[in-house]
Amino acid sequence: MEFNLVQTLAIYALPVIFAITLHEAAHGYVARHFGDNTAYVLGRVSLNPVRHIDLVGTILVPLLILVTSKLLGSGGILFGWAKPVPVDFSALRHPKRDMLWVAAEGPFANLLMAIMWACALKIALVTPHNAFTLPLSLMAEAGITINLVLMVLNLLPILPLDGGRIAVSLLPNRLAYNYSRLEPYGFPILLLLLFTNTLGIILNPALLLSMQLIESIFQIQL
Repeated sequence: MEFNLVQTLAIYALPVIFAITLHEAAHGYVARHFGDNTAYVLGRVSLNPVRHIDLVGTILVPLLILVTSKLLGSGGILFGWAKPVPVDFSALRHPKRDMLWVAAEGPFANLLMAIMWACALKIALVTPHNAFTLPLSLMAEAGITINLVLMVLNLLPILPLDGGRIAVSLLPNRLAYNYSRLEPYGFPILLLLLFTNTLGIILNPALLLSMQLIESIFQIQL
């Protein structure tokens, strides 16, 4: 099928925006539950995507990767970010322990969204064909893929990703402190992995397994 930018944007816009921004909102919600009101006071515990959108990370970078991968016919990892939700870990009731739950909620939110998109895809597949079934199915497939990619990506044990926070929470205190000092190098490492296509090699096994589970549970084909 010939690449059509407008159609591609129409299919991917909502899944990308909600996948990235609701991931951040989930962090703020759980942080508030465990005693840190920082995000709540700043209005970041919200399902309104506008409060979380970062022009570069939420729009420009995913758009560039998406357009490039479509034009080149490659299957690059769709990468992006929202404005990070501020979390004062020292304000949590049990900072080191509660950090795990705050960090894990982002990937968990992506898993829930992948399941919701899978339900939407199932509805589109069993509904008699009409003007809405094809657009819904395409958008749902995009939503499943994007959310599973973000879930698996964020579980990598690299700071400042959620997997890195989870690792710090689980490691003994001395190891956790030494590991946390690597955070300034995390984003450059991630970009290096992305642009050398190593990131896709690392993520693909877990991503394929996640997709197979979704396919099996909902009896759909991605």
